[in-house]
Amino acid sequence: MTERVKRLLGLTPRRTGNTLIISSEKLERRVALLENGVLEEYSIERQTDRNIVGSIFKGRVKNIEHGLKAMFVDIGFEKNAFLHFWDALPAALDSGVEQVDRGSNGNGNGNGGGNDKKRITAKDIPDIYPIGSEVLVQVTKGPISTKGPRITTNVSLPGRYLVLMPYSDQSGISRKIESPKERERLRKILRELDVPPGMGVIIRTVGEGQRARYFVRDLGLLLEQWRKIEDTVNRRPAPVCAFEEPDLVERTVRDFLTDEIDEVHCDDELAVKRMGELVGQISKRSKSRIQHYAGTQPIFEHFGVQKQIDDAFHRQVWLPCGGYIVIDETEALIAIDVNTGRNKGGKDVEKTILQTNIEAADEMARQMRLRNIGGLIIGDFIDMKSRKDQQAVYQRMKERLKRDKAKTHVLPISPLGLMEMTRQRAQESISGAVYESCPYCNGRGKVKSSMTMSVELQRALHLVLRKWPDIHELKVTVNPHVLQRLRAEDEELLIEIERKYAGRLTFRSDATFHHERFMIVDVQTGNELKP
Repeated sequence: MTERVKRLLGLTPRRTGNTLIISSEKLERRVALLENGVLEEYSIERQTDRNIVGSIFKGRVKNIEHGLKAMFVDIGFEKNAFLHFWDALPAALDSGVEQVDRGSNGNGNGNGGGNDKKRITAKDIPDIYPIGSEVLVQVTKGPISTKGPRITTNVSLPGRYLVLMPYSDQSGISRKIESPKERERLRKILRELDVPPGMGVIIRTVGEGQRARYFVRDLGLLLEQWRKIEDTVNRRPAPVCAFEEPDLVERTVRDFLTDEIDEVHCDDELAVKRMGELVGQISKRSKSRIQHYAGTQPIFEHFGVQKQIDDAFHRQVWLPCGGYIVIDETEALIAIDVNTGRNKGGKDVEKTILQTNIEAADEMARQMRLRNIGGLIIGDFIDMKSRKDQQAVYQRMKERLKRDKAKTHVLPISPLGLMEMTRQRAQESISGAVYESCPYCNGRGKVKSSMTMSVELQRALHLVLRKWPDIHELKVTVNPHVLQRLRAEDEELLIEIERKYAGRLTFRSDATFHHERFMIVDVQTGNELKP
């Protein structure tokens, strides 16, 4: 069997180019994007965890909080969704999009028609949506921890190359498409699209270089999808889900399967067939890139993905130069610390520091995508004296963040050597989805030392024996590790307690006891004594 045949059968991993690896199991599906064999993006979807970001609901206003300038809307979940007044204003184009006037094409669908309308402000929202009224909303952020979903009335439907905005007559082109010549070509295509009056479209970044017919086909699919949503909204009472965000396989086809992807390998034959059907609606040639992996070894093991995942999700992540970064997720922010580690370099210390910081910037941008971490992120880089070097690291970070699908904003390195960033947080991070707080340490990552427990136990014994002077015989139960400390190090101190209170202490260990737990019992009555 030739290497080419083996590769087509999914029996030999390909180490060059961009490859999507999809693992489909009973309880979860995973998607990994490899660039020249290196893991760059990673997503998980589980059967029990419903992803509602992007889903559209007809909800009912339950409460209006004027102090918060927000409403709480029932969309059918245990917790009501949060709708800020500003998110309930008429749709406005995102700052990452250049607006294009389509009014000149004679469709009667220009974006200047709204100038005669009364300007709506946040003060008008409670009158527009009083308590009990129905409202069509889209989820922008899923429930995280104890918080409910966040929603907006600015509904949009993402397609392969276009985003349809049913309630906005503005249209635009993603600013990530930088070529002036290409932008002019896309403007011409945009003006010729037959978009219904009152609606708008945005050309996505993946539309760069695509033919006009792909946009026409994509628009037709989106309009058909919107008609189905309107039908559901008109027929069924609130709360109801009018559009459910596609599952991981369909989202992968929509968002990842671009011309830059050379191959797709999936271990589920049905998923391969389904992806082929979805891709075939847009580009029949792309179907040949989707291959079924039929090997006996797990697909993530075969392509070397699993080891990279295990290495990438450690708290400490090593850099090629020998330095490393340390990532700590807290409630308020994500802290990323940069260290030179084994990278001692040569005589030029500044060059060594710059090299480490440059590699750290690359890895930070990669880790943010891999872990899907969001919110406020602080990068503590190694101090650089040269302003030129600081600017080089800042520019490197900005360049690496361009490929991130989530919205990001980064500031230059401060005089303290800190780089502040924000990243859109639509749902829980990968670690939040995969891990839970340790039931033993309650998420602290640490337990009290045996010495600390010895001190606390002795303090409790003093309090108990003072509180009940008539009690002279106590039985103390502790964790085996704590008992070992008491016998080896603190026996004399315990004997002193016995002498002082004319009492007798008996100790026993119980392996089921938490390291930080002890129990003091009156031997005569059998009652537990609390200090």
